[in-house]
Parts: sequence; C-alpha cells; structure tokens
Amino acid sequence: TPLYSLSISARATLDMHSLNNEGGEGNQIQTRMVNIVGEDGRLYNVNAVSGDMYKHILAEHFFRVASTDRAVPLCAGCRELNANRISADGAYIERIKDMTDADALTDMLRSCALDDIAGNLITEGKKSLPRKSVVEFGWVVGIPEVTTTDSYFHVKYANERSEGKRKEDSTEEARGANLGQAIFHRPASSGIYAIVANLELARIGLNDITQEYAVPSEARNARHTKLLESLLYTFLEPNGAMRGTQSPHLVALEGVLAVTHAPLPAPTVSAINQGFEGELARICDALNELHPGQVELYAFDSLSTFTKTLADLIQTTVPYTLTYPK
Repeated sequence: TPLYSLSISARATLDMHSLNNEGGEGNQIQTRMVNIVGEDGRLYNVNAVSGDMYKHILAEHFFRVASTDRAVPLCAGCRELNANRISADGAYIERIKDMTDADALTDMLRSCALDDIAGNLITEGKKSLPRKSVVEFGWVVGIPEVTTTDSYFHVKYANERSEGKRKEDSTEEARGANLGQAIFHRPASSGIYAIVANLELARIGLNDITQEYAVPSEARNARHTKLLESLLYTFLEPNGAMRGTQSPHLVALEGVLAVTHAPLPAPTVSAINQGFEGELARICDALNELHPGQVELYAFDSLSTFTKTLADLIQTTVPYTLTYPK
C-alpha cells in the first residue's frame, strides 16, 4: 500500500529524565524551558525537549539500521557520524563543484540515504544547495499542570583519600570550602508531554528541483522501510543528554497515527488539546469526503500497540510515487 505521508499526535508520560538542557551556570545545570499557550488560552512556562533532539535521535537510529543494508547507502561523512554529513565528504564536494544545482542534488540523493531523509544544506564549493528534510519533529512539550522539574544535589568525591588528605579535609576551613569534592545540581523532569511529528514519505528520493526521482523504486522502498523502523526506535529508545544516570522512565504512550494514500497531508493536532483524538477523527472524516478512503487513523493506547501498528506498516507499505502529467 503506498503512503504519501504519515503523522503522529501523541502523549508520552516521561519520568525522571533530563534529555535536553540549556547549559550550566556555576554548578547548576539548567533544563530546557519554553513558554506556550495552553488549551485555556493562558501562558505557561513548561519543560520541553527540542525537535532537534528528536531529529538527532531518529538520524542516529537510521544510521545504525542503514549500516546493515547495502541497499541503503551512506556517504563518507555519515559513515563517520560527522554532523555535517555529506558536506564533510570531500569526494562529493569535488564532484559537484562544476555541476548544476539539480545535478548536485541528484548526486546527493543517490550517494546518501541519510542526507535524503534528514536533509542538508551544502555550502561548500561555492554552492548554497538546500535539501529539505523528509522528517519533521515539533517540540516535545510538557502539558501544563502535569509536568514538573526539580533540581537534585550530587557530589563527586576526589580520588585522593590518604590519611594526610583526610586530616586536611577535617579542618573547619576545608569543610567550609568543600575541598576534596565537587558539588553540583542536576535537573530531572517528569510529566506528560505532547508530541507531533510528520513524515513526507512521497519525497523519499525526490529531486525537489527537477521533480523527478533520483533513485529507483527498489531503493526508495528500502529507505522507506528503514525510516519507519528508525521512527519506531526513536520512541522505544529516546536518546539524549544524561542517559548514563538519568535514563527516562517511559510510563505510557497514547495517541493517533495518521496516514494518507494520496497527495494530501496527514493531519496532526497537538495533544496539548485534551480532545485531540476526537478532533483528528472529525478531520479524517471530512478529508475522506473529499478523497474517499485516502486517510486512515490508527489509535494506540500503549507503547506495545504503537509498536505493532508501525511494525505492520513497515511490512505492508511503500512510499507513494508522485507523477506529473507531461
């Protein structure tokens, strides 16, 4: 079954995580906070995880699943986990220096599946060539009144604990200055978070300049499968900051996965809206009046149901192929 687009509108309950921080001031790590307008029209300051973080999580999972499949090529930059991806591939930059933008983009799409799905901006070789991402993540936003952040006290003790050092640290002056140990504070957040994501599956392998596919259908199908698999793993293992000691507790995941089988966007409604599931159902009904049977919703009430839904789509779908009349 061809999929033109796929979207996720969900609520995730995450406890004791610190996936995204703004930096540090002194010995205090500052967590990421954003201002939003709630369903009641009032302003709130809540904890959040940036869409950049979730995009990075998906790209890392895509790298790992693509590395096992020769049908899903990676450029030299991606194989080294370079954040600049194909912009760090000297052979590619040398090849495209005299190419048109259209030909350079075709070369990119054929050379690297990760640059295809995650996008890039080539600024090397006197070019400014954008490739828009196939994947879009919104901020993962804490829902007001059910999300909180606390700061926790930590101590890192010095390795040197000889008798002389213990006597030195036992003085009142040393205790007052906290000599021999480092004191710091780490944040941890818990709550219910609203998630929105969208995948433009029909654009896999599509040259946005020529509006033609740069890779054959078999290659597009392989990238489609790896992309959906990476999306699943993004929710199963939400990587990020401080996972070594503050791996998040994923307590619950519920929401709606929407797909379209024709050129129309899969709808999303933020889970900040308490009635987002019903709103999506009404949108789906209205769109199906215009395009009968072309929009489907899959509701899920747990991580296991979400996994089963995506696993079924991985095994039974291919990316939609756009065609334009000549």
